Amino acid sequence: MTAHVAQYTLDVTDLELMARFWSAALGYTVSQGGDGNAKLYPPPGRAGPTVWLQGCGTPKPGKNRLHLDLVADGGQAAEVDRLIGLGARRADVGQTGAEGFVVLVDPEDNEFCVLDGPPR
Repeated sequence: MTAHVAQYTLDVTDLELMARFWSAALGYTVSQGGDGNAKLYPPPGRAGPTVWLQGCGTPKPGKNRLHLDLVADGGQAAEVDRLIGLGARRADVGQTGAEGFVVLVDPEDNEFCVLDGPPR
């Protein structure tokens, strides 16, 4: 038996902001109840885990120990620009520029990467 990734959970302080950012970034739809949480679903026909945005009252304490690696449908540079336009920012975590990925943070400073192609 093995396990597979079914869902990615992210603690957030501003649920509305983070639901807007991540749904636009991933092209996912949002289902938000009145419980302070939201679930994001991939578009029909696209495989992928759901994303659970879990409302919490505390800010992020430090660097993520787990993060998303995204691959764009188009080019990496255009995708980085699009995500920055949605509210992401570049982050320096010690990369040299030769890694094949760009490190960004979302509006609540959660790190994620945009790869230059499928993982190698």
